[in-house]
Amino acid sequence: MAEILIANTYLLALDPKQERIGKPFPPLATIQAAANLRADGYDVALWDANLEPDVRGLQQALVRHAPAVLALYDDSFHWLSKMCLSRMREATWKMAEMAHARGVRVVVNSSDASDHAERYLAHGADCVIAGEGDAALRDVAGIWIRNNARSLREVASLVLREDGGIVRTPRRPVLSDLDLLPLPAWDLVDMDRYRTFWRRRHGIFALNQQTTRGCSFACNWCSKPVWGQAYHSRSPAHVLAETKLLRDRYAPDELWFCDDILGLRRNWLVEWSDRVASEGLVVPFSCQTRADLMTEHNVAALAKAGAREIWIGAESGSQRVLDAMDKGTTVEEIRVATRRLRAAKVRVAWFIQFGYPGETRADIDATRRLICEELPDDIGISVSYPLPGTPFHARVRDALGAKTNWVDSGDLDLMFPGPYRPDFYKALHRLVHAELRVTRGLRGIGTLRRPRALASLIKEAGALPARRALVEVLQRMPHTRRGGGEFAPEKLKQAPHQAE
Repeated sequence: MAEILIANTYLLALDPKQERIGKPFPPLATIQAAANLRADGYDVALWDANLEPDVRGLQQALVRHAPAVLALYDDSFHWLSKMCLSRMREATWKMAEMAHARGVRVVVNSSDASDHAERYLAHGADCVIAGEGDAALRDVAGIWIRNNARSLREVASLVLREDGGIVRTPRRPVLSDLDLLPLPAWDLVDMDRYRTFWRRRHGIFALNQQTTRGCSFACNWCSKPVWGQAYHSRSPAHVLAETKLLRDRYAPDELWFCDDILGLRRNWLVEWSDRVASEGLVVPFSCQTRADLMTEHNVAALAKAGAREIWIGAESGSQRVLDAMDKGTTVEEIRVATRRLRAAKVRVAWFIQFGYPGETRADIDATRRLICEELPDDIGISVSYPLPGTPFHARVRDALGAKTNWVDSGDLDLMFPGPYRPDFYKALHRLVHAELRVTRGLRGIGTLRRPRALASLIKEAGALPARRALVEVLQRMPHTRRGGGEFAPEKLKQAPHQAE
């Protein structure tokens, strides 16, 4: 029995690309919310959807725990949550409908629900928390479980149905002092299940942490429905208390810091790094950051703290495209950051984005050249994705067809009338990965010791001309936009300035 059953809403089994990659992490924001509820004295149970084959297991959890409330709490520290994949949206609706049918009250908090609350209310949710959910979820629980003398209309950041209409309460400010939060409820996670999965796939076991919430930069394609433009940090001591707990209780081989940007503030980064080293809490980790933050001091601090791999939002090898995105970085900064990290013996990985409005074939080729010149250790390739609330979305909104979300993370559909066909970008994705592997292999060919590795390199190099030819053919094929009619760039609005 539990008063509140809390469940995350991402299922690895519904995302074939991520299932192949096979790096699932416990739903950190969800167990943070569970810890907040427990701090208020609620009996909370977790249904972790991550490793479930489908949502049917929730039905069993509802029977087993007989909760008064189901909180569907998207893991907002998971980068895919911003993309609002349609399979996850539909799974969330099914979960809400299951609980609603049993007379269980349902509250939903997610990026997608924040943007499309009415659709969730239509599928069984009693209310939606728009934005940061910590305080609002406690308030909702107090009304529904403890019969506090308040109505939902008095709770900030809610969307609900009332008297046949939709009511939106004022948005509350995000929490600035993150040290007020208890440590996440790690004990609710079936850690053996994650450990078995990781060791079977990768031979190691990794866990996730976060040190901050939000991002203060203004890339015009990046959506921020939960924390807006805010950026707040936990203190180094608060973060290290959790690191120690994870190390002592679960012994991960690696950590993934899932912040949008780890170490934005130099003083914080240096203090945290020094304490990690002095307190013997160095665990190899990966994280995300920006090229312009990779100063010599910051790289040294990251390396000292145990950085194994750093992911940089490179996005493009064309300065023209970076400027159009309001990225605030330069191609030269990408080069310098990559070389500094490599010199510090830290692996470097890049996020790359193709298809931004106005990108030309020359821009695409500039990105390909940059990758082959700097040879990042890994790349993640996507195409520009219009997220509600962004200047980029405002620019392409009127040209969008019926499909406004990817089905899963491997979809790679541009969804707005870009200059090339969707299958062009899929072929480009495969080509760029192959070019990186072959270029790296040829430069290190003298170090290859296994005949099988050499044979694989020769085979992949031999396949490159066909991959390039396919991209050329697809580039020349006519591109018809969804709903009929050829590509019409005049349908795209002039890009608004980031300050708008």
